[in-house]
Amino acid sequence: MSQPSKPVSSEDIIGQKYDRCLADFLVKAGVGFSAGVVASVILFKRRTWPIALSTGFGAGAAYADCDRTFNPARVPGVRILPAASEAQPSK
Repeated sequence: MSQPSKPVSSEDIIGQKYDRCLADFLVKAGVGFSAGVVASVILFKRRTWPIALSTGFGAGAAYADCDRTFNPARVPGVRILPAASEAQPSK
């Protein structure tokens, strides 16, 4: 027999979303930083602006993904439907 599952609290759901957003931010900003360092060393004579620019691009992409996580109505093509009421009998 399967165990009855406990309902997940809203605080846990929001906490999981924040954790995912933070991890996504660290990964994307880190990849942007790394790409900026490589571009700076190879292409731009060790200037610092490619590092700042690519880190900002990574952070901006992470911010946009996090915004879509917390507000799904901002995803293009997504329509939010109201929940069906269980009190209404089906015909």
